[in-house]
Amino acid sequence: MRTGISLYFASGYEANAEVVAKAQAAGCHYAFTSLQIPEEEGIDYRTETRRLLELCRKAEINLIADVSPATLSKLGVQKFDELAELGITYVRLDFGFDAAETVELSRKFHVVFNASTITKDDISAWRAAGADFTRFAACHNYYPKSYTGLSLERVAQINARLSALGFQIFSFVPGEVFRGPLYEGLPTVEEHRGLSGDALIQAMLALYDADSDVVLIGDPDVTEATWKRIGQLEQNCIELKAELKPDFEYLYNRLQTDRPDSSSYIIRSQESRLWKDAPLYDAKPSTWETVATGAILVSSKAYGRYAGELSIARGLLELDARDNVAGSICGEDQAFLPYIHSGRGFRFIRR
Repeated sequence: MRTGISLYFASGYEANAEVVAKAQAAGCHYAFTSLQIPEEEGIDYRTETRRLLELCRKAEINLIADVSPATLSKLGVQKFDELAELGITYVRLDFGFDAAETVELSRKFHVVFNASTITKDDISAWRAAGADFTRFAACHNYYPKSYTGLSLERVAQINARLSALGFQIFSFVPGEVFRGPLYEGLPTVEEHRGLSGDALIQAMLALYDADSDVVLIGDPDVTEATWKRIGQLEQNCIELKAELKPDFEYLYNRLQTDRPDSSSYIIRSQESRLWKDAPLYDAKPSTWETVATGAILVSSKAYGRYAGELSIARGLLELDARDNVAGSICGEDQAFLPYIHSGRGFRFIRR
């Protein structure tokens, strides 16, 4: 799962440098910046863009810059080729480029468009001009004003169409340190506005499930706890607070992944049956007939070659007598369970 940040010249170099350092530590790969924000006055873009690019280069972060012919002069360059020399690898294009120009630019940059405005005619024209759509990306807008954002369903529809063509898809979630002038968050999806903490991370996961390849923080910064979670996403891991019985404490801090053929009923660990150091137990008598959402089950020796396999209940399940109840996911982290599927990783940690 790829993540990114947004950098604003109005924040100042020192603040941006601090955010880039946090992003680098978390493993982020992308940063978005705009050269066309009306509130940013008196900015020496020629100097500040170069400083920002140097920060990103050292942190191995790809900078996505929205540009137009009018913004070239802000950067002190005459033509787009010079942007590549500056180190810009992704250019988000506004209006003013025909299909041939766009395809030519895509040979030097990843070209990025507003995901919501790409039409069938655009696709046809680019294809006729020889486009390689793996060099094209679609970036959703963020929406500073309340009730102007998209629905998650609409984002998923747009993404499915463009992803099938080979486009890389970018979306935004709000941060926890807001950008002015409205200070209402900068999400793509309206229902994500105002979210923070684990709910914000779950919004990111929802966008990945909606075919977003990269989810960017739209606002300038997030809390330390959220940075930690973002780092986990970059490692394809969701940490789950769990309470385990003494015999099963060996399960803490082990990275596991759900099977690619994900079940609707359980999260099924791919790795647990392969651990050579994990104990295998006989079936333990239980008075329970059912287990609730978040129950952690480990198959006993009675399951034969499935002995030792771990699963997590996604909902209320009948308890098989061959399964031992090893513990449970703490209530506050059960909201992550729907997002652990199809190869996504998880790790149990102590409460």
